[in-house]
Amino acid sequence: MNRRSFAMSAGCAALAGATGIGARLSCQAEPSGAQVRAVLELFTSQGCSSCPVADALFERYARRPDLVALTLPVDYWDYLGWKDTLASHQFTKRQREYARLRGDGQIYTPQLVVNAMAHANGGDATAIESLVEKNRNVGQRWARVKLSAAEGLVTLTADAAPRQPDKIEATIWAATVSKRVEVVVKRGENAGKTLTYFNVVRDVAAIGMWNGEPTSLRLPQTALAQKSGDACAVILQGGMAGPIFGAAMLDLA
Repeated sequence: MNRRSFAMSAGCAALAGATGIGARLSCQAEPSGAQVRAVLELFTSQGCSSCPVADALFERYARRPDLVALTLPVDYWDYLGWKDTLASHQFTKRQREYARLRGDGQIYTPQLVVNAMAHANGGDATAIESLVEKNRNVGQRWARVKLSAAEGLVTLTADAAPRQPDKIEATIWAATVSKRVEVVVKRGENAGKTLTYFNVVRDVAAIGMWNGEPTSLRLPQTALAQKSGDACAVILQGGMAGPIFGAAMLDLA
């Protein structure tokens, strides 16, 4: 649905602290494994007739251990007759800020952003694979981030950053994720369809800062759970949509 560009808006109201975000998840989980080399963010909408192909394709990336692949439903197509049941205006702001920082002003659905820098149509597998490979060298310079869970606590450890030309000031973003969500759309462009989404972000909170030094945080799992969340992801990122310095994802089901 590449229909128009939207006015840019910056900023994101980060949630203070890391408690009181939601419901309980399971008590044990295996540590995150493979080193993540790329973060993929799919901006999509239940009101977009072009999005179902991209939503289905995204399962391929959600299953890869070397990627943190997240679906972020946006709300700017709600006026077309169906209000997206998963959308958050926070995700719309994030997409707009990416476009502003890139300088191209391109905001559309389905849009897939790789490593906060490059974008492609979320339904174009060839273009996506090309961008992932081109940006893989960026991920090789990231700090290694690990997540593990035990006894009701999630432990995050971030190694020291590889040598960087500038001082690092990164926000530690924690996302509550539902690994699979099915939605029956009753009106709008996708009326009558049952759509399946993968790694849907249900909530995002800033839980700390990272300056490139080794860091460790321990959080209650209840702080990373909301709605039907059964996984969590962490991204070290300059502000809301700046450069990414590391990422990890953990299955908590």
